[in-house]
Amino acid sequence: MNELALKHFYIPDDQSVYLLSHKDAKKLKDWFSLCERQLKKLGYNEVELIGKGAFGFAFAGVSALGEEKVFKFSKVTLPQHIQDRLEEEAYMQGLLKHENIPKVIAFQKIKRQSILAMQRAPGIDLEQYSLRHGPIKVPLLMTILTKLCDVLMALREFKQQGLAKIIVHGDIKPSNLVFDETSQFLMLIDWGSSVFAQMDQHGHAVANNVMDLMSGDMQQTNARLGDVYFIGDDQLNGKLSSPRFDEQGLASTIYALASGQSSRYGRYVIKPSSLGLPQALAECLEAMMGDDPKLRNQAGDYLLSNYHHWRNMVFAKTHFDNSICLLPTWISKEVKDIETVVYSSRKSFLRSQEGFDNEQLHYINDAQFDRYYKNYLHGMGETEKAFISSVSRLGKYPVVGGLAIKWQDEGIYVDSSLKLYDPSMQYSFDRSVDNMINLARAIDGAGIFKSCMFNAKNTLHIERKSKNETFQPNKNMKIPYELSKVSIVEDESRMHSYFEDGEDPDELLKLPQPLLDNIHALNKIHHTGCIIFEALPKHLKVHSYYTLLDHNQAQAFADILNNIIALIPLIDGIGISGFMKLPYKDTRFFEKQRELPTKFYPRNPRALS
Repeated sequence: MNELALKHFYIPDDQSVYLLSHKDAKKLKDWFSLCERQLKKLGYNEVELIGKGAFGFAFAGVSALGEEKVFKFSKVTLPQHIQDRLEEEAYMQGLLKHENIPKVIAFQKIKRQSILAMQRAPGIDLEQYSLRHGPIKVPLLMTILTKLCDVLMALREFKQQGLAKIIVHGDIKPSNLVFDETSQFLMLIDWGSSVFAQMDQHGHAVANNVMDLMSGDMQQTNARLGDVYFIGDDQLNGKLSSPRFDEQGLASTIYALASGQSSRYGRYVIKPSSLGLPQALAECLEAMMGDDPKLRNQAGDYLLSNYHHWRNMVFAKTHFDNSICLLPTWISKEVKDIETVVYSSRKSFLRSQEGFDNEQLHYINDAQFDRYYKNYLHGMGETEKAFISSVSRLGKYPVVGGLAIKWQDEGIYVDSSLKLYDPSMQYSFDRSVDNMINLARAIDGAGIFKSCMFNAKNTLHIERKSKNETFQPNKNMKIPYELSKVSIVEDESRMHSYFEDGEDPDELLKLPQPLLDNIHALNKIHHTGCIIFEALPKHLKVHSYYTLLDHNQAQAFADILNNIIALIPLIDGIGISGFMKLPYKDTRFFEKQRELPTKFYPRNPRALS
């Protein structure tokens, strides 16, 4: 790798390329192309982008010798102390020689650009596996658990120059575990949050001399945040770093994989003891994710002392779960390459009075914290966070649609229209929908939540040079729509504001009346879908998905959509405004339910046969 070849290897934005302005999208695509070309010049084939996050991105390539490698880059747009983390990550990961941890090949810093090259882990990450297969069955879950426990034990036993130097990974979660289904091989990746532990599992300081104990490093945590959807209370609350962090990350990960969720927050409603796990494991996970620090530690000790015995457990042949989804879902027979984006209504009614005091959070100076927690989930109760996470998980499937959930004293009323464009993911998608409903049933109070999912690839973009000009759509621009498989003629159903029924303070963009008249005119035609106008100073985005149900009205429907495009120059102001149409013919009602009933794996596996 020479300086000339790599000096421009950075990408400034990880937003969907389909939501960027034309200029930013071109810049992003050009950078991707440059990275691929330069890696090919260095002798790598099959170059592909495999990951991107708050701090950087990663490409993979195959060398002339057939070795698969990963190249991880920091974003040069970040503050220098954040960029420097990649070098620290290379150092920490390079210390570890373990078959379940990718080998570090090289670290280079060229001008401001940091690059870490390492062995590529075979397989796919377990978040993607979970989305593909749904809740992971017990035999495979136990395999994953025991392999991960092996890694945690190796981190506890790490020595440097003969001295104990426990290492904490700090960000254990499904997407950081890469699994090869054929060989059952597991690798723990992404060591960007790893540190040397300040305390051991017994609460004793990990120090090699008296000066270490007296240093300021032992008075404040050296921990990095990790993913707030999976880290435990100790790490979130700024305790001194210890192996307990990884224990709690492990518990959250196994729980999420077993339940088909993308966070740990649902643990009080969809309890580990309700997932059909072996009783010993379920009770262990429940304690490890519980509120009592003493019980958390005891359960962690029990797990790491006994997991070897769990390798010998015998399980019955697993049967396919043919449970019917709690909501109706439409499954397309054709597979479409969809990049789903989820827009949700204001979340103020989901925020509880209980939450973290800002003073408790002063120790954190972390981009991920600001991004994923402080301004988004802060102030919500655990179950409310789990519900929001469950809606976000639906957006990880190739799905379009919408849902409206209304909480009343007697239970919840749900209207929905969800269409999945990959039949092979139906089981997983249905279980994710079930989780969302079960979490919604456990939320107290009255309120309404609405969300819609659209394909970012269908977003229309209109740009202007200054905010004093009007937005002028291209003369060939059209709002796309689909026809349902069967024409359905129904009575007129209700059209409503996307965020709430009627005016809403979050709906900042005031649409011109002629445009509103056309949107309301759509209500006379039987269809389902949404349209959202997102106006920035120089960039207007029109997000939409529409399915026409009454095929006899195709011409009238298309005419109204064309009228909407023609009226775009009347839009004035900055903000978001949208409307969603659901069929409202099959509202589902569910009684309130605090938690799911207890269900353990049978002591006699033959009982499942």
